[in-house]
Amino acid sequence: MTTCLIIGGGGMLGQGLAGALTARGTLAGAALSHLTLFDVVPARAPEGGIPVSVETGDLCAPGEAERLVSSRPDVIYHLAAIVSGEAERDFEKGYRINLDGTRNLFEAIRAENGRSGYCPRVVFTSSLAVFGIPLPDVIGDDYVVTPLSSYGTQKAIGELLLADYSRRGFFDGIGLRLPTIVIRPGKPNAAASGFFSSILREPLAGKEAVLPVGTDVRHWLASPRAAVGYLVHAGDLDTTAMGGRRNITLPGVSVTVGEQIEALRKVAGDEAVALIRHQPDPAVEAIISTWPKAFDTRRALDLGFAGDASIDAIITAYLEDHAGAAS
Repeated sequence: MTTCLIIGGGGMLGQGLAGALTARGTLAGAALSHLTLFDVVPARAPEGGIPVSVETGDLCAPGEAERLVSSRPDVIYHLAAIVSGEAERDFEKGYRINLDGTRNLFEAIRAENGRSGYCPRVVFTSSLAVFGIPLPDVIGDDYVVTPLSSYGTQKAIGELLLADYSRRGFFDGIGLRLPTIVIRPGKPNAAASGFFSSILREPLAGKEAVLPVGTDVRHWLASPRAAVGYLVHAGDLDTTAMGGRRNITLPGVSVTVGEQIEALRKVAGDEAVALIRHQPDPAVEAIISTWPKAFDTRRALDLGFAGDASIDAIITAYLEDHAGAAS
């Protein structure tokens, strides 16, 4: 039997993962017997036959990580973070949540490991923001990590900690550099990358969207469906083949903003495209300019991670998962 803790269980990915695990009923090669969702606000428990606990709190608060780890969950997903734009605007908050919270969790696991030999699987969500200019057009698995934003730096430090704590045997970790997730349901968030979703989501709902960058901007995208699949697979994966390289860039679709807009046009017509208003934002442009455009992810593919086929498939998945999203 396997127990699972999702930190950040109230967010989009946390909710998607909780639903997928509950429907699946297994994780890490065994039946899933209990799921705990932890976040700063109460998460929605998925329906199903697996017992679910919903807990609230602040991972940065003294003793909170220790409390969560005391039940010794077999698999821990650490999805909680503040997003790139917010981390850049509020330096102290970014480091407190994205770094201090991560280290609190890792230290709590290390302490429990010292007491009882506890060694869980830890899945940590990292970001493409760990890479920074100068960048080749296609980035391979061996390219150096050189973040040029506070968010990217915080995630890069988390990757290093994860690799070292795994090397020391405190836990069995895997860090996932997720593509930018598109199309995110719901309202826009404070991420610098949020417009990649909004220029599709809002027009599909008959609403105006603001485009802060040029149409020639290229980026690496994946659907929420694919992202949840990556998380599930990371919980199951035999990490022996990863050796000491515990952080991995995941498959995605390399696409320009212009190609996104043309894919929107095919689905929803010129009327939807006309709802996109170009309003340059130098702050967003500065952050996005340091981000990568495409990857060679053969290592992730060899480990069994599978992504989306195209931007058209990403839009189709959104419309299937959110019936009535198109106006």
